[in-house]
Amino acid sequence: MKDVREAHVVVTGHVQGVFFRASTREAAARCGVRGFVRNLPGRQVEAVLQGEQAAVEKVIAFLREGPPGAIVTDVAVTWRDAAERHEGFHVRY
Repeated sequence: MKDVREAHVVVTGHVQGVFFRASTREAAARCGVRGFVRNLPGRQVEAVLQGEQAAVEKVIAFLREGPPGAIVTDVAVTWRDAAERHEGFHVRY
């Protein structure tokens, strides 16, 4: 895969209890992005996205809107070197 990038994303707002993680998994699968998504204790959602930059950016664009019922107030994105290679995309609990 060319141009493999990793983004660490923290989404703030009304983002828990609205199928945010499941919808993120679906968006990542559509874009061919690997990684994971999970809820954080502070009522935020965290995602680690790996793949071609354009694909990762598509998933980030989804995270800025979220699924119906979500109210996203902030999306913090940090691009970084991959600490590990993820296989597939998973919801972590």
